[in-house]
Amino acid sequence: MEGGDKVGKGEDGGPIATWLNKHRQLYLESTRHPFILSIKHGSVDISSFKRWLGQDYIFVREFIPFVASVLLKAWKETDDASDIDIILGGIASLNDEISWFKKEASKWDVPLSGNAPQKPNRDYCRFLESLMGSDIEYSVAITAFWAIEAVYQESFSLCLEDDSRTPEELMGTCQRWGNEDFRQYCCSLCRIANRSLAKATEDVVMKAEEAFVHVLEKEVGFWNMSYGDS
Repeated sequence: MEGGDKVGKGEDGGPIATWLNKHRQLYLESTRHPFILSIKHGSVDISSFKRWLGQDYIFVREFIPFVASVLLKAWKETDDASDIDIILGGIASLNDEISWFKKEASKWDVPLSGNAPQKPNRDYCRFLESLMGSDIEYSVAITAFWAIEAVYQESFSLCLEDDSRTPEELMGTCQRWGNEDFRQYCCSLCRIANRSLAKATEDVVMKAEEAFVHVLEKEVGFWNMSYGDS
């Protein structure tokens, strides 16, 4: 499978590297989905891309309060102030991301007003909401946050590789999440998650692993939705 040699190394070892190996197949399914490979190979159905664009706009709007809740948990629980700076930077970038989606939607004639979320999207948003409660530990929430960002980074970076035949009109999309700066940001989130998990109880670590697996499953469902499998 393409790019499989990249998987399972992790940035700092720790629980995340263990989980990447343990759940390798699911991780590959989420980061090398046929939808992503169709972009890389230049065979993507534009109607599928438009469906993804409209649905992901809805998701990002729901993603913002989740990230805000992670920031609040960091403020209450972390012993490293740099966590707050990194997460706050992520929140700031989401404003630009919303603007980007609006511009792309206009470019591709994708209506955003009145666009209803499909079931996989609703399920994913409900999952995010379940992680926002005060009873959810910071280690669990930051792990989910890292996983969501990491899947997009690795997926779209695949479309920027030298052998890719990504359509020129989709290069901006792939560069948005596949660029080196975003990769470094994901690495920072990975380090934060591993550091937090190293101090967590066994029960919390198990919850974080479950959240990681749920993210991968939801991402696969989201990609499937782009093919109309809702």
